[in-house]
Amino acid sequence: MFVDQVKVDVKAGNGGNGMVAFRREKFVPNGGPAGGDGGRGGSIILQADEGLRTLMDFRYTRKFKADNGGNGMIKQMTGRSAQDKVINVPLGTVVTDADTGKLIGDITEKDQRLVVAKGGRGGRGNIHFASPKNPAPEIAENGEPGGELTIRMELKVLADVGLVGFPSVGKSTLLSVVTSAKPKIGAYHFTTLVPNLGMVRLDDGRDFVMADLPGLIEGAANGVGLGIQFLRHIERTRVILHLVDMSGIEENDPFDDYVKINHELTSYDPDLLKRPQIVVATKMDMPDAADNLAKFKVKLAQDNTFETVPAVYPISAITQQGLTALLAQTADLLDKTPQFPVKGVDDVEHRDYTTDANPDFKVENPEEGLYVLSGEKLERLFKMTDLNHEESLMRFARQLRGMGVDDALRAAGAKNDDTIQILDYAFQFMD
Repeated sequence: MFVDQVKVDVKAGNGGNGMVAFRREKFVPNGGPAGGDGGRGGSIILQADEGLRTLMDFRYTRKFKADNGGNGMIKQMTGRSAQDKVINVPLGTVVTDADTGKLIGDITEKDQRLVVAKGGRGGRGNIHFASPKNPAPEIAENGEPGGELTIRMELKVLADVGLVGFPSVGKSTLLSVVTSAKPKIGAYHFTTLVPNLGMVRLDDGRDFVMADLPGLIEGAANGVGLGIQFLRHIERTRVILHLVDMSGIEENDPFDDYVKINHELTSYDPDLLKRPQIVVATKMDMPDAADNLAKFKVKLAQDNTFETVPAVYPISAITQQGLTALLAQTADLLDKTPQFPVKGVDDVEHRDYTTDANPDFKVENPEEGLYVLSGEKLERLFKMTDLNHEESLMRFARQLRGMGVDDALRAAGAKNDDTIQILDYAFQFMD
């Protein structure tokens, strides 16, 4: 089964907790702090795998979780760091945040790696909080929470050349003749249900990847037929081979078919017509093909869809007529045609974890006497606070004051003894 769109949940590991501990040695009554740091949590990493062709592996496995880091220990021993969880994906995978639509990255190179959820750093042990004023602190940090989000992965196949056209114009037959691919071939519409890839190798040593896409029909860009599901796969191609049936068996005007397919490409993405396009007149071994081709060329010369009238190459995949010239011209076009950027993935290499456009905290007053604090930064600091030690709580209170939370609560109307809630923890406000 060909799967090219999936949504999965990923959860990076939390950092290990730092420890509050002191040296306990004979004849050393005041040995000082000796609590170790927690280990780093594992990250979720996507890695390109040339052996994969679809996202089928994610059809039944939709949740991935990395291990947490180990907790700090006595004698300043740091907890173990967790292994990153590496998930293999096919080349051509575009990754976005399913909730916001924000692009995370585009995987297009061999062995490329993309961090989609970063593991939390380990919490610091009490050895880091010793000072001349407080040589024996009972302060330690809990580990930082690991990143957690739902991602959408969309596969856009990596092919140099894309075959487009109405159903049954001979796309699969052409691919099977010029490559070693074995697509399903049948004398009925929509024989091809999924994109097929094949490698074309020329006698002069050049080669390129060709993709046979399921047949388009009128209205494909608006969801009619199979076209809308697979039009995305043509976005990465550099040269388009537009196959037009000249046999007359379907009793369609070949030029009308040609215009309709170009209209669907334009409706999906107007920039697709900026790519080099070769018109491939197929089934030239049929009796009426030559006459139909002559009429087609007359109408094509009067068409203004392209600045330059596309070249027309008549072929017969069955008799292999015209294939050598077609493939040579295709390779020549590829040599001088650069890669076209996929929409929305320009200059994106990795997720930026250092910036956050959201406010540090938010104050809400759902009812009289109750104030709820939220916000990514504030909640992260709270989760990293060791609630079992009073000194850690006092440090957290100082952090809130430094962020301006106290002033914000006063401005919101908080008074003495009002309840302040952070996640599932509540305390009294004292002005």
